[in-house]
Amino acid sequence: MGRIEFPKDFLWGAATASYQIEGAWNEDGKGESIWDRFVRQPGAIKNSDTGDVACDHFHRFQEDVGLMRSLGLKAYRFSVSWPRVLPQGLGQVNSQGLDFYSRLVDSLLAANITPLITLYHWDLPQALQDQAGWANREIAKWFGDYAAVVARRLGDRVKLWTTMNEPGIFSTLGYLLGQHAPGIKDPLQYFAASHHINLAHGRGVMAIRAEAKAAKIGTVLQLPPIQPSTNSEQDQKAARMIDGLMNRWYAEPVLIGSYPQDMLDLLKTLMPIQEGDLKQIHQPLDFAGLNVYTRVFARHDPSVPLLEATVDWKPQVPGAEYTAMGWEVYPQAISAALLRFKNEWGDPVVYITENGAAYDDQVKNGEVRDLSRIDYFQKYLAEVRRAMDQGVKVKGYFVWTLLDNFEWAEGFSKRFGLVHVDYASQTRTPKQSAHWYRQLIASGGYDLLNIR
Repeated sequence: MGRIEFPKDFLWGAATASYQIEGAWNEDGKGESIWDRFVRQPGAIKNSDTGDVACDHFHRFQEDVGLMRSLGLKAYRFSVSWPRVLPQGLGQVNSQGLDFYSRLVDSLLAANITPLITLYHWDLPQALQDQAGWANREIAKWFGDYAAVVARRLGDRVKLWTTMNEPGIFSTLGYLLGQHAPGIKDPLQYFAASHHINLAHGRGVMAIRAEAKAAKIGTVLQLPPIQPSTNSEQDQKAARMIDGLMNRWYAEPVLIGSYPQDMLDLLKTLMPIQEGDLKQIHQPLDFAGLNVYTRVFARHDPSVPLLEATVDWKPQVPGAEYTAMGWEVYPQAISAALLRFKNEWGDPVVYITENGAAYDDQVKNGEVRDLSRIDYFQKYLAEVRRAMDQGVKVKGYFVWTLLDNFEWAEGFSKRFGLVHVDYASQTRTPKQSAHWYRQLIASGGYDLLNIR
């Protein structure tokens, strides 16, 4: 079936997020995050799981860096916990928190692994949420100050930085649907938050540039293709509307300096946009980060105010494969998203900062045979190569995720990792997909085979 090859300098990595793996939720001066609070709400998390311990990465990071080295990873994307560095979100810096990330960076560099820092992967300090969080315009300044603190300490060694992880997702799930922390269902707070997140990104970029002159900076966008549920004109209009709200609202001000006009026309009375905001948001970037897993379907829904559109989150497509998350295996999603950068958003350098799949993995006789995940990687990476052949400047790929971990509202029930984690013993077991990925990194490509 042919061989898929990638450039020799392609940056192969894996990604994680602070709350999902670190544990040590109240150690060494760390402040409370919105997730520390949210997981304690009855019914918020499957099986009442919490990230209090998670993968205990805070105490086991050296072991985990050793795993990364054994897999041959060239890069590791991780996020900094804002409340670990600034327990109240602003003001007094917790030196012990910064020391942890400094030790992690040093360990990565000693293993010849390039660190890529994400400053915000959803664990806002609860003290800032008590002041309305992302719905408060002041958060743009707070985030800029936080970015400066981290860049000042780590910018001498860390060259790759991203500001936000999936702003369209954490704003929607946290402020509109209430399924993630802080658990709010308020359209007005959501619309305010969506703009303030973009504003904070701009302030963060400026702060990193001021403190770390050699930094390469981007942001991470989740950009699923939005397709109409049927071919009807109403559903096609709904798909365009949802694409505007989920994708273009976050990509376009950051990448091309303007909000999508169709969405502005619809929502301008709800948006707290002030003179000069777009100039602040649209900072020069060195790359864009893309997270993508599947496509999304949208349909006309007259019961939804203004938009008259809604998302079918988990539609059943005849004959399709699905992961344990109920997400369709749809490899074309990744090439479609990549091509938008070239065709619509200024043709930046792109890193795929997350892609992966959850399956019901089990350790049997000391190994995890996750052939479905290997098949998934093969199909999606073939689409990455196809987009590159069409001129998209893709420079790296980060598997989501290194370790099985706390999967937000799903708790520990879903496993995305290259490495299986037994949460009771914290035993790490590299899966068959980890061995496959190691061989891919070593050889720079793979034979596209039907392995199942």
